[in-house]
Order: sequence, then C-alpha cells, then structure tokens
Amino acid sequence: MAKLSASSGSVLLSLQFISLLVTLFLVSHSGSVEAKSKSPSSFVKKTISSHSIVIFSKSYCPYCRRAKSVFKELEQVPYVVELDEREDGGKIQDALSKIVGRRTVPQVFVNGKHLGGSDGMAYESGELAKLLGIPSTVKEDL
Repeated sequence: MAKLSASSGSVLLSLQFISLLVTLFLVSHSGSVEAKSKSPSSFVKKTISSHSIVIFSKSYCPYCRRAKSVFKELEQVPYVVELDEREDGGKIQDALSKIVGRRTVPQVFVNGKHLGGSDGMAYESGELAKLLGIPSTVKEDL
C-alpha cells in the first residue's frame, strides 16, 4: 500500500507540474495575442506615448541608420520599431502614414512630438538637444 501511495504522489506531482507549465505558457502568450488584436494605429499611438524617443525605421535604410546614429552621438537611446522585421510592419507603416501624412522612414518622435525623418530632426541647429533637455554640442560662431 505504501508503494501505491508513493506512486500516486509522484503522479499527482507530475500532473501539478504539467498544469503549472500549461498555465505559464498561456499567461506568457496571452500578451502577444492581445498585442496582435490591437489596431496598427493604436500600436503607433501607444508606442509614441510610452517612450520619450521613438524611431519607426527599416533596418536596411541608410536614412534610418543616420537618424539612429544622431541619437547615439547624443548618448540617447531611442525605442526603435524596425518595420521590415515585423509581420505587421506594412500595416504599421500604413497607420503611421495616416497619422503623420507621409509613408517614408524614418519617422522620429521626441516626447510625443513628430520631428519627421532624418533630415527634419534639426540636429545641427541644436533644437534636438533642446527638445531632449541635454546640452547642445553646436558651437555658435562669434
């Protein structure tokens, strides 16, 4: 009878362990299911409002690389959404286009403000540093 009890105990322990694994699996994947159910437009808006610096980018784009390098020079870490590395990247780019009025990348946001692409960031003028609240590296001519 003791062997039956030990055997039953180990079966019960195995079932509890499997139940725990299934529960952890479901909990960890429920967030991704929820994220996929959100519209691309709400994803864009939530991303912009949740991060101080956001760059919607494509990993192979030289203009996107330039925009990311500007923040690296300023020792700032942007939240980067690489549209070409996401299944829903095209839909996000469509939503972004409706929000900002252009489909090109990069699209840069600082503190919720749309700065445009890599040429519209006003890096050389010191305006970007001012928006970020950091000292400007621009030297004024005397």
